[in-house]
Amino acid sequence: MNLEQVRQSYGSVADLYIELFGTTEQVHADDLALIGRNLAVRPGTVLDLGCGPGHLTAHLRAMGVDATGIDLVPEFIAHARTAHPDGVYRLGSMGSLDAAGGSVAGILAWYSLIHLPPPDLDVVLAEFRRVMAPGGALVVGFVDGDEVEAFDHKVVTAYRWPVDAFSERLARAGFTEVERLRRPSDGVQRPQATIAAVAPADPG
Repeated sequence: MNLEQVRQSYGSVADLYIELFGTTEQVHADDLALIGRNLAVRPGTVLDLGCGPGHLTAHLRAMGVDATGIDLVPEFIAHARTAHPDGVYRLGSMGSLDAAGGSVAGILAWYSLIHLPPPDLDVVLAEFRRVMAPGGALVVGFVDGDEVEAFDHKVVTAYRWPVDAFSERLARAGFTEVERLRRPSDGVQRPQATIAAVAPADPG
C-alpha cells in the first residue's frame, strides 16, 4: 500500500469526510453495540487504528475504555484533538505500531484495512497480533463482497472481501472469530461486514 497516497488522498477530502462520517450517528446501532460488547469490557488500552475524525475513539472513551486513536492523516488527528479534547490521538501507521508486544487489550480497525492490497493484509494483521495481549479483542469493519477484488473507492482504491475469506486471514494471523455481522447494500451503502475476534488467552 502506498501510505503517502492514502495520506494525501484523505487529507484532500478531510473536511467532506468529517462532515459525512465524523459522528457516531453515521454508524449503525448494531455495529456500535458489537464494538461495545467486544471492546468495552476489557481492562487496558484499546487502539482505534485508522481512527479518522476520532468519533469512535471518543465513543469508546465515553464507555470508560482507555482508548487511543491513531491515524495517518494529520487533518483527521487535528480535528479529533479539537472535537474530543479529552481523548488521546496521534499520528502513526498501523503497519508499525509504537507498542510493546502483548501490551494492547483491544484493537478497532473500522474500515481502515480496506485500502490494503491482499498481500499486505497479512503483514498488518501480524502486527496486530504482535501487540495484542493474551485474550485481547479485535473488531474489524470492511466492505463485503463475493470475492476478493479491488474497486474504485471515491478516495483511493479499496478492496472487497468475502466474510469467510477475511475470517480465514484473521485465523492465519492467530485470531479466532467470535462474532460477525453482515448488511447488504441499501442502495447507498455498499454491502458491509463486521468481525469480532480474539487472540488466544494462552500466549503460547
